[in-house]
Amino acid sequence: MAEKNLVYRFAEAAGRVGAAIVPCATLQDAADYVGRHAVGNILIPQTALAEKYGLRAMTAAAGGEVFAGSFRDAGQLPGAGVTFCNFAMADTGTVVLESTSEDVRLATTIPEVHFVILDPAKILADNLAAVAPMNTLYAGSEPRFVAYITGPSRTADIERVLTIGCHGPRELHILLVPDVSDDLMEI
Repeated sequence: MAEKNLVYRFAEAAGRVGAAIVPCATLQDAADYVGRHAVGNILIPQTALAEKYGLRAMTAAAGGEVFAGSFRDAGQLPGAGVTFCNFAMADTGTVVLESTSEDVRLATTIPEVHFVILDPAKILADNLAAVAPMNTLYAGSEPRFVAYITGPSRTADIERVLTIGCHGPRELHILLVPDVSDDLMEI
């Protein structure tokens, strides 16, 4: 029951900031959704979960144009990026992902649309509940990049007019897929 409450709170908060929340029964359903909604090259970084589930092949079989080369060669504006995330915070509708890999950073910032795959078991209540996993993500002596993504990219620094997609994706689709991974360190 507690997980359902967190999913509801997360969906409400993420929806308020412009994210589309899409419940999917399976990872195949998520790949089908991406295949139907993505236009152009799709960037899918080779993370542990992407390789474990064969996400690139699954998305290509669903009709998506999965880009297979170096992400730097994907063209000026790839159509979509697909990533898993480490965890999410229900109070703000924020997804968090370790993005030290350049391919993860490119997939989350360059395309017009970002699809995030989130196992509902990885939804935490708030920033306070995220302290321990954040400390783990930042552990070690090497620099780490961690992305906090709350809704589509937005800015109001030009004449105080809100602009969506100015510094990143215009759309954020969060695909809730149960039983993918409850390990907060795995993407």
